[in-house]
Amino acid sequence: MRRVKNQISLLFQLVALAVIMTACSTTRYVPEGEYLLNKVKIVNQESNGVSDKTLSSSLNSHVRQTPNSRWFSLFKLPLATYSLSGRDTTRWLNRTLRNMGEPPVIYSERLTQRTCADLKQELQNEGWLNAEVIATISKRRKKVNVVYHLHPGEPYYIRNISYEIADDQIAHMLWSSGEMNHRLLKEGMQFNVSVLDAERKRLTKVLTDRGYYRFHKEYISYVADTAANSNEIDVTLKLALFHQKDRNDTLHTRYQLRNITYASGNTSDRSIHLRRGVLEECTHMGVNDFYSGSALQQTYNHFGRMQAVKYTNITLRQVPDTSLLDCNISIQTNKPSTISFQPEGTNTAGDLGAAASLTYQNRNLFRGSEVFSIQFRGAYEAIKGLEGYSNQNFEEYSAEARLSFPRFLMPFVGHRLRHSVEATSEVSLLYDMQNRPEFHRRVVSSGLRYKWNFPGHRARYQIDLLDLNYVFMPWISETFRHEYLDVESSRNAILRYNYEDIFITKIGIGYSYSNKDFVLKTNLETSGNVLSSFSRLLGAHKDTLGQYRIFNIAFAQYIKGDIDWTRYVQVDANNQFVFHCGLGVAIPYGNSRVLPFEKRYFSGGANSVRGWSVRSLGPGKYHEHDGRINFINQTGDIKLDLNIEYRTHLFWKLSGALFVDAGNIWTFREYKEQPGGQFRLNELPKQLAVAYGTGLRFNFDYFILRFDLGMKAVNPAFAEEHEKQFPILHPDFKRDYAFHFAVGMPF
Repeated sequence: MRRVKNQISLLFQLVALAVIMTACSTTRYVPEGEYLLNKVKIVNQESNGVSDKTLSSSLNSHVRQTPNSRWFSLFKLPLATYSLSGRDTTRWLNRTLRNMGEPPVIYSERLTQRTCADLKQELQNEGWLNAEVIATISKRRKKVNVVYHLHPGEPYYIRNISYEIADDQIAHMLWSSGEMNHRLLKEGMQFNVSVLDAERKRLTKVLTDRGYYRFHKEYISYVADTAANSNEIDVTLKLALFHQKDRNDTLHTRYQLRNITYASGNTSDRSIHLRRGVLEECTHMGVNDFYSGSALQQTYNHFGRMQAVKYTNITLRQVPDTSLLDCNISIQTNKPSTISFQPEGTNTAGDLGAAASLTYQNRNLFRGSEVFSIQFRGAYEAIKGLEGYSNQNFEEYSAEARLSFPRFLMPFVGHRLRHSVEATSEVSLLYDMQNRPEFHRRVVSSGLRYKWNFPGHRARYQIDLLDLNYVFMPWISETFRHEYLDVESSRNAILRYNYEDIFITKIGIGYSYSNKDFVLKTNLETSGNVLSSFSRLLGAHKDTLGQYRIFNIAFAQYIKGDIDWTRYVQVDANNQFVFHCGLGVAIPYGNSRVLPFEKRYFSGGANSVRGWSVRSLGPGKYHEHDGRINFINQTGDIKLDLNIEYRTHLFWKLSGALFVDAGNIWTFREYKEQPGGQFRLNELPKQLAVAYGTGLRFNFDYFILRFDLGMKAVNPAFAEEHEKQFPILHPDFKRDYAFHFAVGMPF
């Protein structure tokens, strides 16, 4: 209770400090006769065929002077922080406040005029050739508001497109190869300078990929003629001959590669510690091939993926008086072996602890940039709230070995496929020891997986060809066994199943796609099908629980699919909306009536519905009663997360967030240990838990520390008690809050 009061007191102190900072004069450091730039706005004054959405959003980037940043687009607290500082900069407090805050943006008439010119030029580039931009200035006290009024006029369209290609060989190649079918310029489109430039770049890439080593986009130019008394333009694309100083212009030369050689960039060691076959596999150019700019870039990218390679430099030299090129690839390699030590803090369901890991890594094990690593890790946590156990601590020790190859390590993969994808093959082996007060748990696992993507594409793929896990319990305390496993009145089918030895033989596939606007991740896995098929073929007998066994150990059988989608909407440079949806479904069948604990879903915590602590929400409207070991019962086969978060940069390295979360977990079957936990579509709206809250994030570039305070808004566990079901109307801070500390963003 005292801790809750202290946290409430701290919250009020922070609010009071924010009010004081906001009230502080933001014009304190605005010189006499100058003005603080308060607001800037761009307004489209014409609606005849021109909507605000038609105008490019890039117009905002042409505003040369923007006001001080605002918290949540409302409060200029960074400026207020700066204004709190005194004028004596020798004092530490004043320097700190100035470093954390933002100095006032002083209005500049010169920058306003340049902004008008830039906005006008951008509108003309986008097809409004008669555009005008006028700035209106309103001054009040020591603040200025600036509004840029856009008068685009009528847009201009391309009527005709013609081509004047002085090099007949290039003209024939472009038209005969079908490359001109992919041209970006089309009759009837709105005139746009950026599209014209994009077409120059496209044609330049086509030519440099077909041997024209010395070609560049400056050989391509345009002539645009406006038709009289109309808003139509005739565009002519011109491609000039090759130009050399003091010589006549000639046809462009198409170059071929004569030799490809490799050299070491290490000054102390002239030998390259990579196999010849690996060097050739990374090289996307070949002897007698025509020069290709894309192949050159792919070669750089392929070598850049190699952990053993530190630096790559590729030089091309023309053989005198010929159209031949000699290629030299210089490679500087990294030191092969490293040892690292990494401490970390842990926080599992509120239990604080520490962990440390020691890792040895060899980045060139077989002289093919294979990465071998072995890691030893130890962790300790002080567990709270357990009674009747001699030990109150959690200890974990693990050893893991990994070997990854920067290529497909499988038969029937040809040289062409190896060149067209960036692939990694990985083999792993893990032994993990977990000692809790209630039980000791051991996990032995091994895996073979492949990851790959196509160069220039944002999609990534993964196949877990084989993932074997053997989970066993060498010791269970008498207290735990008596209270949960052996006594008839307290037997729990879900609990018992997850404290028996089990095999998990997983096969899975994954797909992800990301860009600056959204991220999509999907995963599908299954387990036990091969073992089940063999058991039936061999005529194996089931045990009394209806399960097949291998070496007298049951194996899990299930199918599980997950999809995770995140959408980012940038309001401005300091403010962002993030929308997130996560759905997971897992179905036990065949040899399993219950999912293994490792594969079950849980809700609540720093990355889910943040009004609940981790593993304390659901399934459905289930509500724990005895307060004992309950993390098994609060798991499910279905999970849904819906999140909206508003993120804003505050000042210095500090950012803030406001969020609303919704979601829950459910079971496919009705278990007597989880009353109200089964998924029913007609009850879905009533069983969605809702939370809201705020958070602070410290961005230290390499990592982000996150603090989130969530409050329950709708609690489906109390469907019969209106006050507890809707805590947003009847808040009880002690009952309804959850505080989370995490590293990294929630989604």
